[in-house]
Amino acid sequence: MTYSIAARDPHTGEMGVAVQSHWFSVGSAVPWAEAGVGAIATQSFVEVSFGPRGLALLRQGLSAREAVEKLIDTDEGQDVRQLAIVDAQGRVAAHTGDRCIPEAGHRIGDGFSVQANMMLLDTVWGAMFDAYQSSADQPLAERLVIALEAAQAAGGDIRGQQSAAILVVRGESTGKVWEDRLIDLRVEDHPQPVAELRRLLTLHQAYEEMGRGDEAIETGDVVEALKCYSAAEAMSPGNLEMKYWHAVSLANLGRIDEAAPLFRAVFAADGNWREMTTRLPEKGFLTVSDMDYIRIVGFGP
Repeated sequence: MTYSIAARDPHTGEMGVAVQSHWFSVGSAVPWAEAGVGAIATQSFVEVSFGPRGLALLRQGLSAREAVEKLIDTDEGQDVRQLAIVDAQGRVAAHTGDRCIPEAGHRIGDGFSVQANMMLLDTVWGAMFDAYQSSADQPLAERLVIALEAAQAAGGDIRGQQSAAILVVRGESTGKVWEDRLIDLRVEDHPQPVAELRRLLTLHQAYEEMGRGDEAIETGDVVEALKCYSAAEAMSPGNLEMKYWHAVSLANLGRIDEAAPLFRAVFAADGNWREMTTRLPEKGFLTVSDMDYIRIVGFGP
């Protein structure tokens, strides 16, 4: 009882699934993806095993169509299932059983499939299709969420909203699962899960910038770190962590006049950050003069 999209980005090869349902923790059942293999959405009286089994079939060399046919043909409950598979070559196949609760259907495009069941209106999956098609200049994750937003705007699940998820993997495997899974976000229970998923995606992107800033700090590239932290803070302006490391980067560049107000704002919100600052000089993460240090924290080292 769900609407979802499974897709492959033709430019990057990235593959992913995004989904919303009036059901708790939809992200633990519907979306499946593996770098270099494919992406799968299994829903409507969901047969969770279609996820891992489908990926195994793709891994063996079957196409998306062959994998869908093999899974559905051996399923006694095929009349109530929905299944969509996109393989690493961008081939797509989908199935909507005859007994899926109306409104239900799917539509296949170039490298993607949208599917829905138990919708308020039969326009939902068409709205998803159009939204994905018209956002081709955006990154895959953004396009997936845009499709969910379009589905909700078109009426969505007849029962309402509860949970949502997005899963995106690399087009080719690096052999490191923790690096291949680019985005894995879930909203388990929320009155507006798609809106919350949008917020989490933006926060994820901000923390990705923070991560790049941290990597720059490790290599001593303070200028690049400052650029990344500034970008992260712009995406999530109320986040103390981002404001703090932005301030540290400014201080390390000698731009104390710009750093001091940021430090003060962070310390005023949470005094633990002041204590954190006293621990940085010894480890080389804050390299300022004694005078500037006192200006930042308000007392000597």
